[in-house]
Amino acid sequence: MSRLLTRREFCALLGAGAAGLGCRVSPLESQSSGDPLLSARPVSPSEVIGPGWHQLWQEGPAAHLLVPVGYDPSRSWPLVVGFHGAGGTADGHRAFLGESADNDGFLLLVPDSAERTWDVVLNRYGPDIATVDRALKATFRMARVNPAAIAIEGFSDGASYALGVGIRNPQLFSRVVAFSPGFVAPTLVQAAKPRVFISHGTRDPILPIDTASRRIVPALRGAGFEVDYREFDGGHEAPPEIIRAAVAFIVGSGQAVRSR
Repeated sequence: MSRLLTRREFCALLGAGAAGLGCRVSPLESQSSGDPLLSARPVSPSEVIGPGWHQLWQEGPAAHLLVPVGYDPSRSWPLVVGFHGAGGTADGHRAFLGESADNDGFLLLVPDSAERTWDVVLNRYGPDIATVDRALKATFRMARVNPAAIAIEGFSDGASYALGVGIRNPQLFSRVVAFSPGFVAPTLVQAAKPRVFISHGTRDPILPIDTASRRIVPALRGAGFEVDYREFDGGHEAPPEIIRAAVAFIVGSGQAVRSR
């Protein structure tokens, strides 16, 4: 059984320190953050695409698909959906996993947010979820995707977005990767749960670890999620060794690490 958690219930799950995780009490407390449910599902491709960095449509906000070198349309490929941080772009976020997509053989879909950051960070789910759904449908039309190997990832605000969207859509995403998240928006927690990878720098000056991942991770585990959690000595970043661990997690060879 599943239901939509209210902001009050979700914040109670996160505990007394949740004020730093988007759980501040306000006159709008009774309103939900919207529903980030996605309708896109893998289908047999009706179009043809080759390797490279493709802009899926011309008007904004845009979405880009990186098709790896050696892409063979006759077989199914893993897909990773990535979300940039506040003030970032799809093109900039490609630096996180673009090289790994070519080396490890997966498709990388990276949409842009409509505003300076993602809709739920500013208010509630809405236009950006529509962009993600549209981009997924376009990807499924053009590329042969393995439905059992679709992951979602993000950095900073994008990591918070990946967590909320991934938790709500376990029928689509089997794994969620969050590099330095700040919060998890109240969302529908279902019986099926994706595996989660979270990393955070112990000296992060932007989203301090004590009011972010060190509260998010126990809350997720308490709600029944399997979480591979990596702390590292650093700031608001994703060092190369963390990227490698995340890619291993995505492609299925990562080993769970429980810290703190």
